[in-house]
Amino acid sequence: MSLNNLFRFLPIFLVIDLIIPFLLAPTYKGYSHLTQVMSVLGNLKAPLHLIYNIWLVAFGLFTVFSAIQLYTAITKVSGTIAILLLSVLLIYAIGGCILSGVFSVGETKSLDTLSEKIHGYGSVIGFLFLAFAPLLIGLYFLKISSGLLGYLSLICFISTIVFFVLFVMADKPQYQGTLISLEGLWQRLTLLNMYLPIVMLCVLRQ
Repeated sequence: MSLNNLFRFLPIFLVIDLIIPFLLAPTYKGYSHLTQVMSVLGNLKAPLHLIYNIWLVAFGLFTVFSAIQLYTAITKVSGTIAILLLSVLLIYAIGGCILSGVFSVGETKSLDTLSEKIHGYGSVIGFLFLAFAPLLIGLYFLKISSGLLGYLSLICFISTIVFFVLFVMADKPQYQGTLISLEGLWQRLTLLNMYLPIVMLCVLRQ
């Protein structure tokens, strides 16, 4: 693996990030992919929590290095898009991955301990910033005249906003017992739409 082309392997890491909860969940009795967020698999009561937390840190570090390399490539086309995308990816890698892996979350979203607060705020900020990655990548594709990929990325951006709103609404008391309460599902669909344009970008840059 060339250190100058680490970003080429980022799509693999993105796919693994979506798959790994399905591999770890069978050991955690009562866990539901539909109603519980992925990070619950990192709480101390989860049998394989250490594996999941180590994964988050490793994934975050790899994303940091990949983001820097993507910045170098994209800045040749647009310095503004490059710096914004770099910022988005770094904030997600640090807040949504590294800090989330180091500071465990509880079984619920009650932010009672310092660790849970750091995890919770880091995840929220990371997710919020990454939501703009499909938009930035879409603009980049349009700028280099890759219209189809640009429009697909913009569709992913719109889908990201829709699923992210549902994700935020999911734990509200008035929606319990309804389709909107499927927090785990909305989180995974949000990530899928955030990740797809990044995968397309990495493949194109190869």
